[in-house]
Amino acid sequence: MDCYGFIYSFIFVMLFFHAGAFDPLDPTGNITIKWDLLSWTPDGYVAVVTMTNFQMYRHITSPGWTIGWTWAKKEVIWSMVGAQATDQGDCSRFRINIPHCCKRNPTVVDLLPGVPYNQQIANCCKAGVLSSLGQDPSTSVSAFQLSVGLSGTTNKTVRLPKNFTLLGQARGYTCSQATIVNPSVFLSSDGRRKTHAMMTWNVTCTYSQMLASPDPTCCVSMSSFYNSTIVSCPACSCGCQNKNNCVESNSNILSIAGVNTPTTDNTLLLLCTQHMCPVRVHWHVKLNYKDYWRVKIAITNFNYGVNYTQWTLVVQHPNLNNVTQVFSFDYTPVLPYPSTNDSGMFYGIKFYNDVLMEAGPDGNVQSELILKKDMNTFTFHQGWAFPRKVYFNGDECVMPPPDEYPYLPNSAPANWLALSSLMPAILLVVIIRLQL
Repeated sequence: MDCYGFIYSFIFVMLFFHAGAFDPLDPTGNITIKWDLLSWTPDGYVAVVTMTNFQMYRHITSPGWTIGWTWAKKEVIWSMVGAQATDQGDCSRFRINIPHCCKRNPTVVDLLPGVPYNQQIANCCKAGVLSSLGQDPSTSVSAFQLSVGLSGTTNKTVRLPKNFTLLGQARGYTCSQATIVNPSVFLSSDGRRKTHAMMTWNVTCTYSQMLASPDPTCCVSMSSFYNSTIVSCPACSCGCQNKNNCVESNSNILSIAGVNTPTTDNTLLLLCTQHMCPVRVHWHVKLNYKDYWRVKIAITNFNYGVNYTQWTLVVQHPNLNNVTQVFSFDYTPVLPYPSTNDSGMFYGIKFYNDVLMEAGPDGNVQSELILKKDMNTFTFHQGWAFPRKVYFNGDECVMPPPDEYPYLPNSAPANWLALSSLMPAILLVVIIRLQL
């Protein structure tokens, strides 16, 4: 490859890499980490760090978030409230007051629920779980407080940390450098007094599915009432390199060592399937009425190592602008742009089916939805009744090839489907007339 070819290839790879972090259905989605310096201390400052999940349908579940950074100088963390550093580091140079963490690149995790009140602040201690903004805004924020020493003591001498990292249940977040912004404003409890942070900086972390996993994590299968064909997920949708670690359906899973934990090569233990995906979403066109049509959605977990808590399912379909009723799931429209209304998020009802259990008899959740027809656009021809894109927990699922979608029988008249819902009434009229 000549020099120009290398340059073009490099530019293409960088553009593709960058594009992987952009989600067209959630163009402004990110996790923002905000540092508010509340007061100065003799050798540093006290700050509150707030993480806000602005992603509409992507969340962080157990084992929770982990954030890290590199200090610009030789800072230490004297104390923390609402979180803890995972490693204290070498603090041997301190004789009397021993810092909470002396590492140059600390790693911080949230505290578990139930810690004593003197170790808590608002929005802390949720085991690092962050709900998506669209699912539950009240639990999409996490915070902790830290006292930093051996740093600057004014906004002109403080040096911002760098090389921020954010880990969730999957590796896929890339964080920007810290940027100084306008100081945050706080209201007193009675709302009559404002106070200002001494200094505020933000870090923005965005998610890329390509970084999180080399293979997709879910796939889509399809069926319909007007065709007996069941369109399965494409073969090896999520890669077949882990087939040696999968479990046959007739195996006694309880006797297999390593269930509920990753295998030795860090590959999750899956039920053996043709597609080898941890999650399958099935879309079934169930019924056709005069003014409405009905769809059944089933999500199946083939992963023996994970319970998907607070799962989300995003579907893109032009008729989602006329959703009339959803059974068993909660639903909220996803409106990334003012001119479009073709996407929606489904998620489990709290304390009912918000946990998608690991592979087994209970490893599935189901729902049905009724959609009102727009007669100007509605059709069952050419796969129109099936979704354009499907996302599970924010990751795009593999769709079957369009030419394999269930098709209308060639022998059916053009208006057969429209009349199918009227057949019982027509038969009743015929019977009455015959009786007369």
